[in-house]
Amino acid sequence: MGSRWCAALLRVLVLQAAWALAGGQVRYSVAEEAKAGTVVGRLSQDLGLEAGEAEARRLRLVAQGRRASVELSGASGALLVSSRLDREELCGKSAPCALRLEVLLERPLRVFHVELEVTDINDNAPIFPAARKNLSIAEFTTLPGSRFPLEGASDADIGANAQLSYTLSPSEHFALDLQKSNERNLVPELVLTKSLDRETIPIHRLVLTASDGGRPSLTGTMELVISVLDVNDNPPQCNQSVYKVQLPENATEGTLIMRVNAMDPDEGSNSEVTFTATSFIPPSGRDVISVNPKTGEIHLTAALDFEEVSVFDFRIEARDHGTPPLSGHCSVELEVLDVNDNAPEVRVTSLSVPVAEDAAVGTVVAVLSVSDRDSGANGRVRCWVWPASPFGVEATFSGSYSLVLREALDRERVSEYEVEVRAEDGGAPALRASRGLRVPVSDVNDNAPAFAQAVYTVLARENNAAGAELARLWARDPDEAGNGRVSYSLWEGGAGALSSPSSWSGAAGGGWRPASSYVSVDAESGRVWALQPLDYEELQVLQFEVRAVDAGEPPLSGNATVQLFVLDENDNAPALLPPPAASAAEAGGAAAEATAAGWGSGTLWAWAAWGAPAGQVVAKIRAVDADSGYNAWLRYELREARPKGPFRVGLYSGEVSTARPLDEADGARHTLLIVVRDHGEPARSATATLSVSLLEAAEAALAAAAGSSSSSSPWRAAPGAETGPSGASAATNVWLVVAICAVSSLFLLAVVLYAAARWAPRAAVLSAPGPTTLVCASEVGSWSYSQRHSRSLCVADGAAKSDLMVFSPNFPPPPPGAAPKDPQPEPSALPHTVSANPLLAFSLSLPPLPSLPRPLCSSCLYGGSAPAA
Repeated sequence: MGSRWCAALLRVLVLQAAWALAGGQVRYSVAEEAKAGTVVGRLSQDLGLEAGEAEARRLRLVAQGRRASVELSGASGALLVSSRLDREELCGKSAPCALRLEVLLERPLRVFHVELEVTDINDNAPIFPAARKNLSIAEFTTLPGSRFPLEGASDADIGANAQLSYTLSPSEHFALDLQKSNERNLVPELVLTKSLDRETIPIHRLVLTASDGGRPSLTGTMELVISVLDVNDNPPQCNQSVYKVQLPENATEGTLIMRVNAMDPDEGSNSEVTFTATSFIPPSGRDVISVNPKTGEIHLTAALDFEEVSVFDFRIEARDHGTPPLSGHCSVELEVLDVNDNAPEVRVTSLSVPVAEDAAVGTVVAVLSVSDRDSGANGRVRCWVWPASPFGVEATFSGSYSLVLREALDRERVSEYEVEVRAEDGGAPALRASRGLRVPVSDVNDNAPAFAQAVYTVLARENNAAGAELARLWARDPDEAGNGRVSYSLWEGGAGALSSPSSWSGAAGGGWRPASSYVSVDAESGRVWALQPLDYEELQVLQFEVRAVDAGEPPLSGNATVQLFVLDENDNAPALLPPPAASAAEAGGAAAEATAAGWGSGTLWAWAAWGAPAGQVVAKIRAVDADSGYNAWLRYELREARPKGPFRVGLYSGEVSTARPLDEADGARHTLLIVVRDHGEPARSATATLSVSLLEAAEAALAAAAGSSSSSSPWRAAPGAETGPSGASAATNVWLVVAICAVSSLFLLAVVLYAAARWAPRAAVLSAPGPTTLVCASEVGSWSYSQRHSRSLCVADGAAKSDLMVFSPNFPPPPPGAAPKDPQPEPSALPHTVSANPLLAFSLSLPPLPSLPRPLCSSCLYGGSAPAA
């Protein structure tokens, strides 16, 4: 059979060569895939060349554009296959596939055209675009009869070798249908003959075979992998329909609250679930809670606050990735647990300040609002006031308190209160809060001006200048502003001055005078000014009241008593007093008193009997000093006293007595100069001239009687005038009358004194402790003002003094040469004094004086009581 095929091929080639020579072109035909060296044709013979001529004329092949894959044998002139011929490579799907060659022949040059046709053989099997084709067909939703186009196979051959047919492996669910796209190509389609069930066969594997028309036929296959797609007919299901979870409000951000689990029986994307949170109540939960869309974990994204939201309700949607996607839902209830994270809050709703100091107990000062945003025990609050004060807290209703007054206020003690209201809740640990309040206390005029002393003792020296400041009083009023502004005035209702007689010459005067005539009080400063110079002899004690009045409404006042004691200055010299009428009997019959016969000329007359014994009182010099105290304490001295003179004078009594028995050698008349000197600084003095006549005893008696009668009219008797017998008789009658009156007066006085001693209370000033006694010291002793009683104590019959001067017994020693028996009485023998403390006093009874709390001079002391009796 092979030789037969070769013979036929040779005949064809010969015919083609003959046709080519006839037309000037040589055509050859060779099958593809011919082996190298295969003779395509004997070109030299076909061109009519002789043997050896092809080589001689250099017969050669020139290719035109393509690789000829053939060659020309120079020796034989035959056209040979030089390399593999692949029609599909050379011409693709073109038919016929001809190679055009040019052959050159020299001497002479000629060009011959050779056309080589490569014929197709079935050397290529059908090829599908892919060895595997994956198809996805949904279960149930894809109905039988549904078609799924498939890509057909391709064959590189042409002609019958390229004619393809398809077959499908057996399947009860699928069939193959061929559709012509054109006259030459068939398109295979996969037809669903039965509904798919993923749960039965999830994947179907089929083989599609393509066969060409060559001999022998070649085939190509493609595997069809059909995946049954799940239908998304099951929504995700949460494992709980409602989730309840509790979380404390102090949980930190990022805390995992819970995890939601959802199951989807579908597969693939239908079972892939995405979680989202929806339907937040309240809507602010979106800012607090987040859900991981893949894992379903719920996290805290912001701080919780129980006081703002105590419960969060929201829904979790679990959505699959199916088409269409299905979703399932569940509810989440997040309960926020309260923790004690809020301190109480104290707010002042109303504040009524300042508070009057006379506000009643229970007065509401402030209204407070106390709250705690926590709940339960964490929100229960108790309040109190700190530190302890007159204020307290009372609950009015829930969350409202009143700051009330619990004690009486006193602005003068505390003018302002810093009150702190503290609140504490019942949490653990407890939280506190406080609010400070400043509560000023307004003043009420409830305090009258008060002086530091009820009684002020002021000592002022007489002869002070007009306008001099005597004292300064100050009253304290603890109130403020106008309530504490004090003005001073002299209260006339309680003021007055005790005046003494203006002179000792017998002129009438004295009495109570208003204090405003002596002093004035400055309304602002309380200074006490003297309106005129003070005269102790006119005014010893000025007692008045100073009133201090505040400017409140109504005004309140306070009083203080001022006792102004005028201190005596030694501005008055001693004054001699005229002798009173007296009988010679008072002189013991031995001597007569000094008469007033010579008073007008300053000379006193006295008579003494010859032989009078030593110590016989001849006369008595009476003098008074308008001053007081030491300034009024008088002493009597003889000027140019002889050491052994017949007379002497009592140092303090003024009595002139015989120093020795008188005899005729002493002479008939003696003139004595008696100096009366006070104890002031400097001392002041007066001089009295006493003329003593020495007579017989009878003459002395008559002279004394005459002197007594003449004393009743002293200004009409001439000095040294002699009296007759009628004068002596008249003097005797007068003396008798005076004696009878004196005896009657003494009797009446004794009766009165007995009655007073019997039924009147005994004065206890000298026998018991009394109020404060002002005591002042001097070089000659001490004296005091008794504050309860003063007694009228006189040494002689002189006028009483308007003060009480009490001296201690530290008298200076008597002058040398004084008689041992001085008629001057000892201090212990003075009337109205007590033996425990001998005193010498000059006084005038005064009304009782109030207590003297404090002297205003540096030279005075206080005694605890009156001098001991």
